[in-house]
Amino acid sequence: MQSIDSVRQALVRFRRIALSDLPTRFEKLENLSQSFAPFSIYVKRDDQTGLAFGGNKARKLDFIMADVLRQGADCVVTWAGVQSNWCRSVAAAASRLGIKTFLVLLKGPTSPEGDDGNLLLDRVFNADIQIVDGTGIEDMLELTSVEQFVAPVVDDLKDRGHKPYLMPIGGSMVEGSMPQPWGALGYIEAFVEIVEQAANVGARVDSIVLASGSGGTQAGLIAGAKLLAPHTRVLGVSVYATAEKVKGYILPVANGALELLGSKARVEPEDVLVVDEYLGDGYGVFNERVGDAIRLLAVGEGLLLDPVYTGKSMGALLDLIDKGYFQEGENILFLHTGGTPALFPYRTEILDHIAET
Repeated sequence: MQSIDSVRQALVRFRRIALSDLPTRFEKLENLSQSFAPFSIYVKRDDQTGLAFGGNKARKLDFIMADVLRQGADCVVTWAGVQSNWCRSVAAAASRLGIKTFLVLLKGPTSPEGDDGNLLLDRVFNADIQIVDGTGIEDMLELTSVEQFVAPVVDDLKDRGHKPYLMPIGGSMVEGSMPQPWGALGYIEAFVEIVEQAANVGARVDSIVLASGSGGTQAGLIAGAKLLAPHTRVLGVSVYATAEKVKGYILPVANGALELLGSKARVEPEDVLVVDEYLGDGYGVFNERVGDAIRLLAVGEGLLLDPVYTGKSMGALLDLIDKGYFQEGENILFLHTGGTPALFPYRTEILDHIAET
């Protein structure tokens, strides 16, 4: 186990662009904790990272955009679903640095209609957008699955004399132009904040719960726990793929981040905890549990969750408490990864749910 100072010194060696507003708040959800006593439930407010409505992507982009500049790229290319928080954050970060963004957005049969939410913001940030039919793509998290759509954009930019930087979805896996798991460094740094902030209020974080998609955020937290607090377990609630697939994304990213820091520590498969039973009918599909979680946190704590990520992961957290997953009296930290612009494209589902409850 390392000291906080040694981890900070290891992180400071890497160039970064200060896009995010750090540290984010760490606070106890008092009303929720009373309802679920004897558990104490805290939240880490990474919905308040400051870049374009905030969210977890900002911490990653601090390091990734530094690599974009280091490589001399004059534009960035990335992809995701049509209501992607990642793409919105990339477009904002690139705009701040005077770099053009090219987005390939995949639209499936359950995607919300209209230029709303994140798609509206992509257009406000003047991103060049191609919307393609994503039906039948087995896994858009892997570049090989979307290369047929992304490669022509990159090739065209090169033909026109540009130097594009191809960013992996979520800034997680090492693919495209990203040679190292830069994004995970942002969440090792976040874990440092968590340890310090918990100590300041006299608490020890026993478990962290978060939504896990491409896995980079969870990978960084697991690596941070390995370095600083091996007792803390980091539980990912999969919002996209099977638990085994998500674990397969997380493990190499976590160990790659530790290697970047020069640590000999290693994350083992048993350290990577992911549940997939809360997927429901799939990525971005609204369900009753998600609606209940959004409503409960809004009314009980004045805290907004989103229908795709945080609503699903908070719903899972509360259900897991009921099922006895956590030890009685644990301090549980919920990582709020942002995504609140997605509330608006789901207005019909949310209002229908409110009317029924």
